[in-house]
Amino acid sequence: MARSDELKASPPMFESRLLDRFTRVHPSVPPLLFGPIIAVLLVTGLGRMGVLEGLPLAVAGYVFWTLFEYWLHRVVFHFEPFNSPLGMRLHWMIHGVHHDHPNDPLRLVMPPSVSVPLAAALLAGFWGALGYDAALCFGGGFLAGYLVYDMLHYHVHHHTPRTALGHRLRELHMRHHFQDDERGFGISAPYWDRVFGTAPAEQGSRVVSGQTASHDPSRAR
Repeated sequence: MARSDELKASPPMFESRLLDRFTRVHPSVPPLLFGPIIAVLLVTGLGRMGVLEGLPLAVAGYVFWTLFEYWLHRVVFHFEPFNSPLGMRLHWMIHGVHHDHPNDPLRLVMPPSVSVPLAAALLAGFWGALGYDAALCFGGGFLAGYLVYDMLHYHVHHHTPRTALGHRLRELHMRHHFQDDERGFGISAPYWDRVFGTAPAEQGSRVVSGQTASHDPSRAR
C-alpha cells in the first residue's frame, strides 16, 4: 500500500461491521448534532440572564473549552499504558489510530457515541457548579469551542488554509503529527502550548504541506 493511501485508510476497530460503523463519522455530523444544541443553550441562557450577564459566561465557557482541549489531548489522548495490552488497545482506539492514519476523513471528528455522553456529563457538572441559568450560557460557549475545534481539526488535515492564521495552525498541528508528538497539543488554541512549555520547536526540519521536509512527500496532503 502506498504511504499516502496508508495515511488515509485506517483499519477496522471491530470485526463487526455494525460496530465499526460507529467509529467512523462524517465531518458534517458534529455541526448537525451540536449546532442546534448550542443555539438552544445560548438563546435560552442569554434570554434568562440577559446579554450583559450571560455573554461573559459564554466567553468563559469557550476559553474553558480551549484549556480542556489542551489537557484532554495531552493527558488522555497521549497516555500510553505500555504494561497493559488492553490499555494499549484502548489508547490506539481513542487516539493512536489517528496518528497512524491522520488523513482518514471519517476518523477526524469525535464520534457521537463519545461526544454526546461526555457533553451531557460536563453540562450536568456545569449546572451543579454554576446553577441552571449560568450553566446554559457557560455550556453553550463550551460546546461552541468544541465544535470549532472539531471543524478546525478536520480543516487543517483536509483543506489548504487561505489565511495566515490557518496556515500557522496547520503547520503547528503537522509538526505534532510528523515531527514531535510530545509537543503541540493545542489545536484550536496553540497559545496553551506556550503557557505550559510544549510549543513545537521552530528550528530543525521544516514542515511543508503537512509533513517534515525530510519525510516522503506522500505522507500528508
